Amino acid sequence: MLLGLVATTAAILLAMGREPICRCGSIKLWHGVVVSSENSQHITDWYTPSHIIHGAIFYALLHWLMPRFGLWPRLAVATVLEAAWEIAENTSTVIERYREATIALDYFGDSVLNSVSDIGAMWLGFWLASKLPVPVTIVLVIVAEIGVAWVIRDNLTLNVLMLLWPLESVRAWQGGG
Repeated sequence: MLLGLVATTAAILLAMGREPICRCGSIKLWHGVVVSSENSQHITDWYTPSHIIHGAIFYALLHWLMPRFGLWPRLAVATVLEAAWEIAENTSTVIERYREATIALDYFGDSVLNSVSDIGAMWLGFWLASKLPVPVTIVLVIVAEIGVAWVIRDNLTLNVLMLLWPLESVRAWQGGG
């Protein structure tokens, strides 16, 4: 079922005109250059931790909202949520919002490979949250957010902030100013 959800997501993204893999023609396990046409095109990148954090958040939220359901049904719901985000994130409306509200001027959407990998990263975060003590999960989320912000001046928190309520001061800081 989970793989069917991922396959359906990939099919929808392909039907939307998303590139299957990076236009560069290669597939990399890691691409670490954020200001690059290859960002969000390969298997992992600096935004992968955000998707791992999605998994931890979904685990906590669904554990609270669906206490009578087992791990697999909650993971299925989390997968639907993550897949819905991957589809929404790759619409022209959201891509344009990223381009106007953030420093992602050259962003043109994720490759299907990257979107599918992001769902896998969410699964990893969900699984980690199911196995680790809550305080450890919280510390890992905080360390990931601070670490990514320190390295690339962006993270899940800033990404959400800039999409919903762009601040010129944050944009200037993200741009190195």
